[in-house]
Amino acid sequence: MSGHSKWSTIKRQKGATDAKRGAVFTKLGNTIAISVREGGSGDPESNFKLRLAIEKARAANMPKENITRSIDRGLGKGGEAALESALYEGFGPAGAAVLVEAITDNRARTGSELRNIFEKVGGSLGGPGAVSYMFTRVGEIELPKEGQSFDAVFEKALESGAQDLEETEEGFLVYTKPEDLHKVGEVIGKAGNLSFRPNKETMMAIADPGKKEQLENFLESLSELDDVQEIYTNLN
Repeated sequence: MSGHSKWSTIKRQKGATDAKRGAVFTKLGNTIAISVREGGSGDPESNFKLRLAIEKARAANMPKENITRSIDRGLGKGGEAALESALYEGFGPAGAAVLVEAITDNRARTGSELRNIFEKVGGSLGGPGAVSYMFTRVGEIELPKEGQSFDAVFEKALESGAQDLEETEEGFLVYTKPEDLHKVGEVIGKAGNLSFRPNKETMMAIADPGKKEQLENFLESLSELDDVQEIYTNLN
């Protein structure tokens, strides 16, 4: 299912050891700071992206003082280097299309680190448009199953104005137009995130176990970079 095509770095590390928790907090802090900067406000009530970022941080048990410090950084306080969001595109093992969302204070450094990882597995980091045409920007809301049937969730999603619903092993994924994410989330009662969904006609499968393992190791290496926030592939 396409919902499995998002390699969520924060989610995969949330229950990790204390050593990895620091890296998770760094990623979450960067998300908060960039949400403040791009949303033009340090007030989560008026900045929807910031509210989502803070909810993620709290779910990962990020200390309140870390959240406050990240908001201040987004407001330009503290004298730290300015952050910016960046999207990198390329091909990984077995020709899989890969999108990497990053938050960085140095695009050249982040690009170099990513290129090294891509090239080690015979992949390549491309320019803008290399693979992004294979994906669609969407709003995405994850819902746990909790005894809910597909039909019941589908009806609620339809009434809220969602575009699509997908069932996964863990629960359900509700897809919306990016501009409808907040509205649908309020009706459903769960906040969501902006995401990239692979277009069905461009999705691919890998049958070879060795190549699957190589791809997973490759994605894991990407996720370990501090600047990387989310990773998407076109794998089914």
